[in-house]
Amino acid sequence: MKIAVIGANGQLGSDICSAFLANGHEVVPLNHDVIDITDLDRSRTVLAEALPQVTINTAAMHNVDACEAAPLKALEVNGIGARNLAILANELNFILFHISTDYVFDGKKKSPYIETDFPLPLNVYGNSKLCGENFVRSIAHRHFVVRVSGLYGVNPCRAKSGMNFVRLMLKLASERNEVRVVDDEILTPTFTEDIAQQILALSKTSHYGLYHVTAQGSCSWYTFAKKIFELAGCNVRLLVADPKEFAAKVARPKYSVLENRNLQELKIDIMPPWEEGLKRYLIKIGAAI
Repeated sequence: MKIAVIGANGQLGSDICSAFLANGHEVVPLNHDVIDITDLDRSRTVLAEALPQVTINTAAMHNVDACEAAPLKALEVNGIGARNLAILANELNFILFHISTDYVFDGKKKSPYIETDFPLPLNVYGNSKLCGENFVRSIAHRHFVVRVSGLYGVNPCRAKSGMNFVRLMLKLASERNEVRVVDDEILTPTFTEDIAQQILALSKTSHYGLYHVTAQGSCSWYTFAKKIFELAGCNVRLLVADPKEFAAKVARPKYSVLENRNLQELKIDIMPPWEEGLKRYLIKIGAAI
């Protein structure tokens, strides 16, 4: 198959390209200098020229603070951009994979969210991503909406100045004797390489719809940091930070764990425990002992 990957140079996009290439597919990488999903006509021209059978959209405005400061821009990219791709999926007859987020939930459930749970975002970012989900699900005849959580990958994260949480912790451990991390936010850290493999598996089915795709299990940011230091052999003192110490400007869900219920029902859930993904990531970047 010919696969177009929008945002091919990002954390997730780069791993998706690698996964499909390794499986013998033709991959067309489409970065922001080639395609702007907010421009319907330009996107139509680019995708009509590529003629993919599958288009995977990882492009998004996902800096939470930036979205809150520029809500119209966030809605344009995360909402209207997704709508444009959904329209083109029908026009050009391709299957659309659209990446969404755990931030469509408010975090008040306190047990893993499944795909049928009612979304209620706390911020502009979550609302704009939910808007994009709804456009894709209501317009594109053949689509997969994939919600992910706590991403980290080998390629730099543009929205965070090239830094993900794992790399940040390793950097701080090399510079300080003590690191403080909050323990009141629960999530599922997920290696982008594992998500790419799960998307590859989904692409072999025609079971279109909404899917949660995260590693198995959950932890707090503090527990995540503790495991990072343990696996990397970092000699640093880790302390629980007061929640007010790193108070976010924008409300975020305190609990955003997703359960891969729809994948499990299809018996194609290949996502590993989060600890396993972390170990493989640290080995890959040369940081594991």
